[in-house]
Amino acid sequence: MEDLELILESTRQEMDAAMKHQDHAFQKIRAGRASTTMVQDVMVEYYGAPTPLNQVANVMVPDAMTISIQPWDRTAIGAIEKAIINSNLGFAPSNNGENIILNVPPLTEERRRELAKQAKAETEGTKITIRNARQEGMKDLRKLEGVAEDLIKNMEAEIQTLTDKYIKQTDENLKVKEAEIMKV
Repeated sequence: MEDLELILESTRQEMDAAMKHQDHAFQKIRAGRASTTMVQDVMVEYYGAPTPLNQVANVMVPDAMTISIQPWDRTAIGAIEKAIINSNLGFAPSNNGENIILNVPPLTEERRRELAKQAKAETEGTKITIRNARQEGMKDLRKLEGVAEDLIKNMEAEIQTLTDKYIKQTDENLKVKEAEIMKV
């Protein structure tokens, strides 16, 4: 009986991880508003080592269309600008010697559609991961020996219910993100 619970819990954890990945991916897809998450994955070459941007500078959002980056070490401004340009985020950084300013341009209709497509692709990837977790759980159930067939059938039904719940949640997350992206 414990084995059945372990398989179910393992499957649930894999599905939770897939949902967290979708949330993280959606945070990176900008919806026309400035956010610190837009630059959170930028790595700056700082004293010869790749360092996350938030470890070399203070990243702020003073208004809906601007990201302000204030390095703790002014000598890092050039490296930060270079890292932003190389990250292909589509920003043209400007600096005043103390801060780097990123202006977030308003999204065009074409760019909105591209971002919606990107969100849809992330959702499909999440669904695939959830289905793979289900498949793995089912496979593990079939490998069990000495467990009553009806217990295995009940657990398979539970895993399927769990899968359906997570798939539905990914679709709901996508609807919310698409509405956010398409809102002008």
